[in-house]
Amino acid sequence: MEQADQGAVRPDSITEVGEDAVMSVAVSPSVPTLTEEEQEELREELLRVEDEVVTLSQVLAAKEKQVADIKRKLGITPLNELKQNISKSWQEVTTSTAYKKTSEGFSVAGQKATAAFTSMGSAISRKFEDVRLQSISNSFGNTPTFKSFEEKVETLKVKDEKRSQDEPDGISG
Repeated sequence: MEQADQGAVRPDSITEVGEDAVMSVAVSPSVPTLTEEEQEELREELLRVEDEVVTLSQVLAAKEKQVADIKRKLGITPLNELKQNISKSWQEVTTSTAYKKTSEGFSVAGQKATAAFTSMGSAISRKFEDVRLQSISNSFGNTPTFKSFEEKVETLKVKDEKRSQDEPDGISG
């Protein structure tokens, strides 16, 4: 069991990760070895840069507060800013080439669709009329009354044509 204990990592030997861990990290083999003096200079530079970051963060926070105060005095609310940003963005979108091309494409497609629906509607209307007339013709055309009426109209038509041919200039007298 001694061999198993030697290969195991015990919790008390794990280095805690944090700010202090940076000071105690072993140098990796790929990083050139620094002298004690170079390491000390780098630690001082690190502290200086961190202090600058804190100072700049404080300055930024103060400037953001100043901006908010000025906007409040001018009556500029976050909602007004949002409206202005949306309006500006929408204007940029509508003036873009892509938007114009897309809009033109939709316009042409709409015109073509309208023409197609109109044409289709006319064709359907004509077909319904044909079916209606055919239905009427079929239902009345085969009855004896309709056939008798049709024969009388045909007889009158023939007589009228004869009379027109017999009279000069087709004038009936």
